[in-house]
Amino acid sequence: MAKTANGVLSDRQMTVMISEGRITATLPIADGQIQPASLDLRLGQTAYRVRASFLAGKGNTVADRLKLFEMHKIDLSCGAVLEKGCVYVVPLQEALALPSALSGAASAKSSIGRLDLLTRVITDDGVEFDRVPSGYQGPLYVEICPRSFSVVARTGQMLNQIIFRSGKTIIEDDDLKALHAHSPIVSGEAVISDGLGFSVDLKPDQGDLVGYRAKPHTGVIDLDKLAHYDPAEYWEEIRTIDARIILDPGAFYILVSREAITIPPNCAAEMAPYLAMVGEFRVHYAGFFDPGFGHSVEGTGSRGVLEVRCHEAPFVLEHGQIVGRLVYEHMSEVPAQLYGTDIKSNYQGQGLKLSKHFKSP
Repeated sequence: MAKTANGVLSDRQMTVMISEGRITATLPIADGQIQPASLDLRLGQTAYRVRASFLAGKGNTVADRLKLFEMHKIDLSCGAVLEKGCVYVVPLQEALALPSALSGAASAKSSIGRLDLLTRVITDDGVEFDRVPSGYQGPLYVEICPRSFSVVARTGQMLNQIIFRSGKTIIEDDDLKALHAHSPIVSGEAVISDGLGFSVDLKPDQGDLVGYRAKPHTGVIDLDKLAHYDPAEYWEEIRTIDARIILDPGAFYILVSREAITIPPNCAAEMAPYLAMVGEFRVHYAGFFDPGFGHSVEGTGSRGVLEVRCHEAPFVLEHGQIVGRLVYEHMSEVPAQLYGTDIKSNYQGQGLKLSKHFKSP
């Protein structure tokens, strides 16, 4: 592969990786899998129910670990229920042969995070979830743990995405401040410290609906059915006139950021949890923001949906409280297509919004 500029690889560069055999698959990779700065990964045919979550660890393959921890196999070719509270490992259709200059990082797709479906990519010799070391050659697997809802999964579904990084990609704070001064990346004041801080919106412009809490006992969600389910059967509405809510330990919430965020065409971003010292909760799933998210001629931005889980004790969350940060990264080159402009994007211009599986309230 020709030398690439430092940064997150674009759709064009990933297409070159496919043509050169750096990315391979059991079935041809479809154009729709290639996003502006990420590649969607497809489930294989078999899910392995395992006793516990695991990493392969140095010197071990995931296949070897499965022999130790597998309980039974499930055929996904016609769809199968993955039960809430259980852990599964599924071989993915894609495999990698990365050069020494490239590494990978994976994340659940936005709709999957909003279902409280914990999905993490693991690799042979892996010592971290969702991280593929430079020069990795081998298969990819995904660990799936439904937390709030049991789901129906099928071969070929895309629950995860992966980006590829060349060299140093993170935009340091001083450069991020300069970027914001030139072209605003967030509405209102930019809180920049190890990335762009963002806060929770508990004082909506209209009404008193500020979020949703997952109900504890619900039906199954078929991941192929879009705009199908009644939100009231799966979610409790969270309303407040006090600009604060109390998070219950163990509960899962969908909230929204107060700020509207913009990812310029020459940048990507990754959501990272805020410091644990700020409270007994965390923004539960990291996620990627493709170039063009919230970017428009009007410069209006899009708000970020927050997937929040409370931990040890009930916790009061207040309007405007900082709950997470976006780490901005350089693109190696501007993508051929941008999020929301050139491709079908479900969450451009979003506010408080459940996953695409639910009917609009």
